[in-house]
Amino acid sequence: MPGKYKIVMIRHGESEWNQKNLFCGWYDANLSEKGLQEAEAAGKALKAEGYEFDVAHTSVLKRAQITLNTVLAQLGKTDLPVEKTWRLNERHYGGLTGLNKAETAAKYGEAQVQIWRRSFDVPPPPMEKDHPYYDTIMNDPRYAGDPKPEEFPMFESLKLTIERTLPYWNNVIVPQIKAGKRILIAAHGNSLRGIVKHLDGLSEAAIMELNLPTGIPFVYELDEDLKPVDSMVFLGDEETVKKAMEAVANQGKAK
Repeated sequence: MPGKYKIVMIRHGESEWNQKNLFCGWYDANLSEKGLQEAEAAGKALKAEGYEFDVAHTSVLKRAQITLNTVLAQLGKTDLPVEKTWRLNERHYGGLTGLNKAETAAKYGEAQVQIWRRSFDVPPPPMEKDHPYYDTIMNDPRYAGDPKPEEFPMFESLKLTIERTLPYWNNVIVPQIKAGKRILIAAHGNSLRGIVKHLDGLSEAAIMELNLPTGIPFVYELDEDLKPVDSMVFLGDEETVKKAMEAVANQGKAK
């Protein structure tokens, strides 16, 4: 049976730091040329399938916002209401921010990098005050009032990322879904993984194995209790989605 509600999510297109294989987190990297092309393709795919939206949600980081704006331009909906929140930001990679993933794997070993990237509740080292991106992130005016100082992360595991993402899902997005709003979320690999874990009831091990590809929308159909009738249906051919997921999985390996 078809679900009562549909919600569409998309991980931002490839960023310049994705392209360089750097830990990005809360650093405000731009989209690469490939990322822009992915976002345009996503918008065209949604338009071809006849999707329409009433409201969109995104993070405060421009790689997600530009992805969303590009999608909306393809849909002819640049005036769509958009809500932005740090709670949909990427996971904060702490002291790893700006480091090359392959070089970090070569230095510390792939096993350690896999723990930092793929363990559910083990965070990376904290971002200290002498970190080259500490001031850039901490003093960003977009965070002047929110998050509160005691909420501002210096690092995050996936568990911590989910803990700050789900309140926004439950308190803001869920009421809109129940009100019949057609919703698009453009965010990041880890904030979206938190929502996916919540919807599908995935185990910690299962969610850590999930690699969300950049720039490919996926759809959930939900019943009246917001339980999935159909989960993670990607709007892309199977081989393209598979290769994109494998590319994400390979980022933390030493070259």
